[in-house]
Formats: sequence, C-alpha cells, structure tokens
Amino acid sequence: MRIGLYPGTFDPITLGHTDIIERAARLVDRLVIGVAINRDKRPLFSLDERVEMVRHECSAITGCEIVVHPFENLLIGCARDVGASVIIRGLRAVADFEYEFQMVGMNRAMDSSIETVFLMADARRQAIASKLVKEIARLGGDVSPFVPPAVGDALKSRLA
Repeated sequence: MRIGLYPGTFDPITLGHTDIIERAARLVDRLVIGVAINRDKRPLFSLDERVEMVRHECSAITGCEIVVHPFENLLIGCARDVGASVIIRGLRAVADFEYEFQMVGMNRAMDSSIETVFLMADARRQAIASKLVKEIARLGGDVSPFVPPAVGDALKSRLA
C-alpha cells in the first residue's frame, strides 16, 4: 500500500489545498493530511478546529482513503509515524520551490527512503495563501473565491 503525507498548517484550508488533496488522492492508496501544530505561526483556528475543517472538506474526495492526522514533531518523523513513503507538497511560485528544495535536502538527509513529490498549484489557485485569505477576511473582503463555503463562514464568525 502506497501511503502519502500531505502536511500543512491549514489555517484555514483553502481551495488551493483541496486542489492538491484531490490530485494527490489519485497517486496513493492512503493519503494522510498532516495538520501541523505550528506555534510560531500563531494560528487563527485551534488545532481541533483546523482538523475538523480538513475532515469536513475532504469527506467527499474520492480516489483513496483519506486520514487527517495532527502532528507536532518533525515532518520526517510524522512521515515515519504514519508509514508514508512519499511526502506531497504543493508549489505556487518560485519562492515556494526555493524553500521546499531546502526541506527536501534536509528530509533526505534524515531518511532517504521517503520521497518528496511536488504538485504545481492549478493556475486558478496559484495566488491563494491562507495568510492572505485571513487578511482579506479581517478587512471585510469576500473570501468565497478562495475557500470552501463552510470555511468562509468560519472565518466570518471568528473575525466578526
């Protein structure tokens, strides 16, 4: 069984994330969505809220078994914990590649048996970033082009 890990903070999950999840689900037998506990990012939503949002948005995605797994350890440790042989990362721009390129090198040094696969963001979703979505929502803008409806409602409620 090929197990993939798609990690992120998902604060909140966006249409860019769901695009990558849908495409990754066609590549593996089980896709683990690793919801990172990243205290440095000061998330708007709690870990439980982010996990629930991801579960809700992934519930209709088909192609493989999808599991949502919160984690706080190193990404490579999480990959080992869930039995992943591949880490899936989404790329939006050159700046993403530079950061991810460094991460791949470090991860391979820690465990060369785990591959990293990059999926390019769909052209319609390349500009979407959770940080920007939160900024738009804070300033009263319409986030509906960037997040699923339930996430948009959660953002409005949280920032009201």
